[in-house]
Amino acid sequence: MRAMMFERHGGLEELKRGALTDPVPGPGECLLGVRAVSLNGFDPMVLRAIPGLKTPLPMVPGADIAAEILELGAEVDRMRWRVGQRVGILPNQQDGMMGETKRGGMSEYLAVDQDYLVAIPDAVDDVAAACLPTAYATAHRMLYTRGDVQPGEKVLILGASGGVGTAAVQLAKLRDAVVIACASSAEKAARLLEAGADHVIDTSVHDFVDWIISHYGKPKVHGPSGGVDVCVNYIGGDSWAKCLRTVRRGGRVLTCGATAGYDPKTDLRYIWSFEQTIVGSNGWDRTDHEALLALMASGRFRPIIDSVRPFSEVAGALDDQIERRFFGKIVLTPDWDSWGAPD
Repeated sequence: MRAMMFERHGGLEELKRGALTDPVPGPGECLLGVRAVSLNGFDPMVLRAIPGLKTPLPMVPGADIAAEILELGAEVDRMRWRVGQRVGILPNQQDGMMGETKRGGMSEYLAVDQDYLVAIPDAVDDVAAACLPTAYATAHRMLYTRGDVQPGEKVLILGASGGVGTAAVQLAKLRDAVVIACASSAEKAARLLEAGADHVIDTSVHDFVDWIISHYGKPKVHGPSGGVDVCVNYIGGDSWAKCLRTVRRGGRVLTCGATAGYDPKTDLRYIWSFEQTIVGSNGWDRTDHEALLALMASGRFRPIIDSVRPFSEVAGALDDQIERRFFGKIVLTPDWDSWGAPD
């Protein structure tokens, strides 16, 4: 089968068109034909090599996948799955994460255990379905399952222009929260307003702590407290101690990662003085994935899509990912006809 892959770690030049042996589904597996794949922030990191992560080579990128069932293994539940059915995949599997320690989706075919399949409703197209689950289901679990964001709450979202960030903006608005989104440029700030944010903070111009205090008041230990009810901070690094200064007494800080550093300085005085709750959220599970697909099928929600490109343009797409020249999800679709027959 044809695949986009890399045989050694390095730069974008290591991504090449190649051929791999066609997968043969086991008794409990389905053979899938890939229809769309979206990129995530870890894709270029895996290409370069993540310290401590053992990535088998050759590696095929892409964890978020929409596919079609082509063949059923002998023990697959025929009451649940059928040939021609469209499915998403839970990429965080018992034996590894697709695109990191297991081959991802940028190939013609995949053999996947039926337990990791998620049915795509007819009302949801392949491109939208391929935006799940890594960024959007992570945001769903952080804001809904763990964070319990409520209508009317003021929610500050740091790093709001990335995949998890834009998902958090949309999901917080779906809960009728007041969303304050942070972005690093005027252009991204404008797009966040279009995405539904009530207010945006261009952090290249304004300090987000000063902005929150000037608009909502300073958090107080006694008496009426200013600040926000919830701060979403999956950045970490220098932003961690600062963000505690924006959260009201009894408020919450939600985190699902630390893209700018996992061991930041903190200030425990804010946590105990203002009785703040730090809520951690680790990835997602099937219920988060299915809940998002149901929201999409109802027409109430659709992922923000930066662009849709062919598999053969993955290097350029990853370069845009690295240089932050994107907003929302970049989705790639197969263009096998332009490749010719596999070797």
